[in-house]
Amino acid sequence: MSRAPRFATVRTPGGMSFRFRPRAFAVSGACLLAALGLGVLLIGSGDFPMGPADVVATLAGRGSPADSLIVNEIRLPRVGTALAVGAALGLSGAVFQSLVRNPLGSPDILGFSQGAASGVLAVVVLTGGGSVAVASGAAAGGLATGLLVYAVAGRGAAHGQRLILVGIGVAAILTGVNGYLLTQANITDAARAVLWLTGSLDGRDWSDSAPLLVALAVLGPLVLAGCGRALRMLEMGDDAAHGLGVPIERVRTIMLLAAVLLTSLAAAAAGPVSFVALTAPQLARRLTRTTGPNLLPALCMGAVLLVAADWIAQHAFAERRLPVGVVTGLLGGGYLVWLLVTERKTGRI
Repeated sequence: MSRAPRFATVRTPGGMSFRFRPRAFAVSGACLLAALGLGVLLIGSGDFPMGPADVVATLAGRGSPADSLIVNEIRLPRVGTALAVGAALGLSGAVFQSLVRNPLGSPDILGFSQGAASGVLAVVVLTGGGSVAVASGAAAGGLATGLLVYAVAGRGAAHGQRLILVGIGVAAILTGVNGYLLTQANITDAARAVLWLTGSLDGRDWSDSAPLLVALAVLGPLVLAGCGRALRMLEMGDDAAHGLGVPIERVRTIMLLAAVLLTSLAAAAAGPVSFVALTAPQLARRLTRTTGPNLLPALCMGAVLLVAADWIAQHAFAERRLPVGVVTGLLGGGYLVWLLVTERKTGRI
């Protein structure tokens, strides 16, 4: 009985050819459909419930004015933010884990999410700025944290356990910094910031997710198409990648910058939502059953996880609605414990 080929080749009329893994492509498509389907269900739920057919009709412009207001103005921005944040975290997590060559290499463990949170809190406490200022503060905080971690770990440790250990230490320091910034805010801003630090999609509109959507539109194709193959070669080791003609330092720098920016802007849009960047790439890898970064499946898996977590947060606890970060923290924390036990049994830690 013959097995299906791991790679398929598509040739264009212009003579160009593209190779892809059929299983990875199928997993990506299934995750994308699941994310969109859950998004439709989430839009239709709430104090004014709507069936999936009514939601789709309203999105297509065939709903009543009341339905259009509820769907397009109130619920769609929240679901769109959830999809964008989940996709950004899934993609950035896959990049980090591939560069570090360790399943623990996610931005919330390495300290980049905490750095973005520090940037946002500094902007809120010092200036009380709007969406653009918050996004700028998140990007600046994430990039500054990346530079600090990279400098302390050393140039040659960008793919080892030293980077993870340094990141954990920096994350602990930044957690203290964030606590201090909260004490300097007035009571209203502090209460709002605490909810944001948990990870929340409440009250989100398009202005909150616009910087992230722009970043995904620009950095997504760059990471997926421009550097995906080079990143796969880097996983084989620097010597092998160099022998295959990969500009190692340039690719690593570009990918790190892209991943940090996606993580930071995701934090600006919904707060530092934990563990999605950790779990999405690993779940995608297990479904595709292939090595390599699995960037597109991880991106789609991240979107599924965050939309599903938001649905659970709104419906699993009767009338009490939780911030989405509480659900991802509970589920992701259990996954982290399981991952640590598995890695210990295999002798990796």
